[in-house]
Amino acid sequence: MALVSWVRGRVFNFVHRNNLVYNTCWEDPRLDRVALDIQPHHNVMVITSAGCNALDYVLAGANHVYAVDMNPRQNALLDLKKAAIQNLEYEDFFSMFGKGQLLNFKDIYKSQLRSSLPEWSRSYWDRKIKYFKPRKRKSFYFRGTSGAFAKVVNMYVDNVLRMRPMVLDLLDAKSIDEQREIFDVIDRKLWTGPLKFAMSRDTTWSLVGVPRAQREHLEKQYANGIAEFVQDNMRAVFAELPIQDNYFWRVYVTGQYTEACCPEYLKPENFQQLKDGLVHKVSTHTDSVQHFLEKHTDHPLHRLVLLDHQDWLTDKLYFALVNEWQAIAERLQGQDDARIIWRTGGLNTDFVDEVEITHNGQKTQVGELLTYNQPLADELHVKDRVHTYGAFRIADIAA
Repeated sequence: MALVSWVRGRVFNFVHRNNLVYNTCWEDPRLDRVALDIQPHHNVMVITSAGCNALDYVLAGANHVYAVDMNPRQNALLDLKKAAIQNLEYEDFFSMFGKGQLLNFKDIYKSQLRSSLPEWSRSYWDRKIKYFKPRKRKSFYFRGTSGAFAKVVNMYVDNVLRMRPMVLDLLDAKSIDEQREIFDVIDRKLWTGPLKFAMSRDTTWSLVGVPRAQREHLEKQYANGIAEFVQDNMRAVFAELPIQDNYFWRVYVTGQYTEACCPEYLKPENFQQLKDGLVHKVSTHTDSVQHFLEKHTDHPLHRLVLLDHQDWLTDKLYFALVNEWQAIAERLQGQDDARIIWRTGGLNTDFVDEVEITHNGQKTQVGELLTYNQPLADELHVKDRVHTYGAFRIADIAA
């Protein structure tokens, strides 16, 4: 078992240390806007992922957004979006990040984007700008490890299940009743033996950014295992929530957004706001959350968005979870309006409350410092257009 665990860890580390993992964010910023209640003086720290939500927070009125990620490729993607906002007209920008393809991509990159990129990001896109090359049934959104998994799923739908027309009909459904009728047919055909087998493999989950610790955390709390958790969440997305503005699953299934169904930063009026100066309120930082909090102390932080990465630290990296919360408590100490939000693959986050740190010279459990707004979190969670997480948390931290 020790050898198996070592191999699993090697696979996950190889995926995450050597690749762009996320080509789009998988956290619904509509929920975040309500949960964070961003005010004009607020500085926000968020784990970068693909940078979509960092741009959303400045559109929501944040004073500054610090996008922090240990994977420099994720920051390189946000740097490219920033350069494109500053230097491209809307049509080319939407083609690039809305459709995932750009005509004359090499020339545009060299003449309009490259010089605006930081050094590391420039060296990365010098090699990878081909991701945006226009090709039939190809897209940037089928690049990176999560994109590769999306591509495989789409090939399965097209070539094995042969359900592409029905899936597109589902995305274009005009009512919940119509969605449910179409989804019921898809659901009966979708869950074949090979797909269930794939859903039980660590390699599969590594490709979409889920480490074994997070998967085990969920399986301990979800009686029928992760495959049924996925099935239940897919039903919530496609049969219970309106699909018309669900850009997360549209891009996953089609490889592109539409102007009517896309993240806020891709809408013409918001693109112009970003171009007119808001984009300069977003900065990228390649670092861990802990080290960023310890090093960048010049300005107050009011909002922390931790995504789901704490699940990743519940096993062999528990020491990092402790160190991170120690840094959070010290960084936000004395502040009376600090708020933290996060997701979890499991159904509860008791493991966070039980983390022991030193606060005001005394050993304290993190849960003693947090005041949760669970009614609001639960209300928002059921509206989540992504619906790949087990729970959502909103917590204010004691001054």
